[in-house]
Order: sequence, then C-alpha cells, then structure tokens
Amino acid sequence: MARYGKKARSKVKRAMHERKHGTLKSGRSGKKVKSRKQAIAIGLAEARKSGAKVPKKKGSSKKRSSKKRSTHKKRSSHKKRSSKK
Repeated sequence: MARYGKKARSKVKRAMHERKHGTLKSGRSGKKVKSRKQAIAIGLAEARKSGAKVPKKKGSSKKRSSKKRSTHKKRSSHKKRSSKK
C-alpha cells in the first residue's frame, strides 16, 4: 500500500519545479529555497494542509522517548538532624 497519495506527489513535484527555477520561497522569511530536502518538506507540508494522504510528521525525540520513568521516589541522602539542647 502506498504511503503517499497522488495529491502529495503533485505538490512535491510542483515545489521541486519551483525550486529548480528559483521561484520557491520559504514561508516566514520569504528567502529562496536552495535545498532539495527543504523543497520536499514544503511540498509535503502543503499536501498535509490540503488533506492529501501523507504520513504524520515524526515528533521530537523528547516526546517519543521509549524509556519508562520509574514510579519509585528516590530517597534523599539527608541525615535526620537531632536537636541538641
């Protein structure tokens, strides 16, 4: 089964075409996009917005960590102080 739909393919194709001709610009800064990977990312982002069949973005490593947090509380190494009078 295909991961990407036809609509996604056409969006990426258009973004790559624009990059090749020097007319593709990034979203916020408006700078010309020179990177091939960035052009693909822009095409996929536009495809996601338009509702095309595109896999979800990978989350940051912090969110997707597979380590389980222990439920046990660590005991503090402080000694109990006895009050001397």
